Amino acid sequence: MPWIMNRPAVAALFLLMASAFVTLASAASASAQQQNVVLFVVDDQGFQAGCYGNPAIQTPALDRLAAEGMRFTQAFCTTASCSASRSVILTGLHNHANGQYGHEHSYHHFRTMPDVRSLPVLLSEAGYRTCSIGKFHVGPEEVYHFQEYRNGGVQGNRNAVRMAQNAREFIAEDDERPFFLYFCTSDPHRGGGPGGFANFNNRPGHYPGVTPVHYDPADVVVPPWLPDQPEVRRELAEYYQAISRLDQGLGVLLNALEETGHSDDTLVLFLSDNGPPWPGAKTNLYEPGMRLPLVVRHPGASQRGRTTDAMVDWTDLAPTILDWAGLSDEQIKALNIHGRSFLPVLESVEAEPRNEVFASHTFHEITMYYPMRVIRTPRYKYILNLAHQLPYPFASDLYASPTWQGVLERDDSRYGKRSVEAYIQRPRHELYDLQEDPDEIQNLADSREHADTVRGLQEKLKDWQQRTGDPWILKYKYE
Repeated sequence: MPWIMNRPAVAALFLLMASAFVTLASAASASAQQQNVVLFVVDDQGFQAGCYGNPAIQTPALDRLAAEGMRFTQAFCTTASCSASRSVILTGLHNHANGQYGHEHSYHHFRTMPDVRSLPVLLSEAGYRTCSIGKFHVGPEEVYHFQEYRNGGVQGNRNAVRMAQNAREFIAEDDERPFFLYFCTSDPHRGGGPGGFANFNNRPGHYPGVTPVHYDPADVVVPPWLPDQPEVRRELAEYYQAISRLDQGLGVLLNALEETGHSDDTLVLFLSDNGPPWPGAKTNLYEPGMRLPLVVRHPGASQRGRTTDAMVDWTDLAPTILDWAGLSDEQIKALNIHGRSFLPVLESVEAEPRNEVFASHTFHEITMYYPMRVIRTPRYKYILNLAHQLPYPFASDLYASPTWQGVLERDDSRYGKRSVEAYIQRPRHELYDLQEDPDEIQNLADSREHADTVRGLQEKLKDWQQRTGDPWILKYKYE
């Protein structure tokens, strides 16, 4: 049943939900052990971490979390843009269904539909105390309402150590209710303008409590989707510095959970909203834009330091947290959200494997209309570019980056392994065999050999669009 329903159906659904949460609140108050949640979301980070195999970067706190929990290798955002992705994280609904099509702030002003029920509101009704620290970037506030916002001294959400100190005060309060902490850094998002990351990194003493970690551009790892040029290495070195800064905040937060006696009753999730802030990753649904870090520490897990290739996406986060909070399968289904809980994976319980994930991206900034719908299986990715006649749009900060400006100044014909022309002007259909072509260079959509694969994926994609109430389903009829 799609989310977009008539008003009587919505009203009936909300009555059912209210009943479910009365039951949950009673169960929560009777529980001897709290089921706390820390959802730690960073801004624009890919696999730039020690626990994900990068030998050049220092991320001791995230590596510690991975050693104590589970590291996912096949985790995906469903849209590669900050606001839209955060709306998915907090609702379990694809952004084309919740209405957060792109950036919420300033004149962009995309906003979630007012009758959508978000994770902090649902948990509050279930007896949780809720707190947001750091980046918010969704709206309206009443849809995503937290009981508390503790943002004193966070310096644009880039002093993660101060953010963690604020979090400790919240966690340590004498309150029998379980807590939900939403902790969101603006690191490692680049700064606006040509200065990029340097706008935030290179200010002496700018972040009290943070020890700057500097990197030599010669030592960074240049991923294959970026050109190996001096300005790229410099930007990566500054990007690594921002990641090490947020990692220090994660370390302070993990210590705070231990010091307050909450390590053993708190589910901790670390993830990124979308991929790194360069052309080819952020705003794209190629792998660097949507395949992301996810590290989760389940306090009751029987094994530690495990890695899983179970496929999950960001619609699964809300139902997983609600499952941890005590909702039954029936209660979660009644919410009509699009994801499913991966709590069994964390608990080493045999779970039905997922064989595909879907993605839906329409806008970044309001001037960047480029709707893409994606189905991704363990082997193949099919991308439907609904506005393929248009040149691919650039986010303002990505276009201004020294990396892209270097491409323009040299008049380069290639950008990483992809041609500049192929990056800017895309076909309607893209199919990649990720097993043979992990960099997504050889488009097989027109290959006779893969015609059945394309047809099968197209059918599944269209069915998913119908099931999730995608307004862009009209494109099949009118274009």
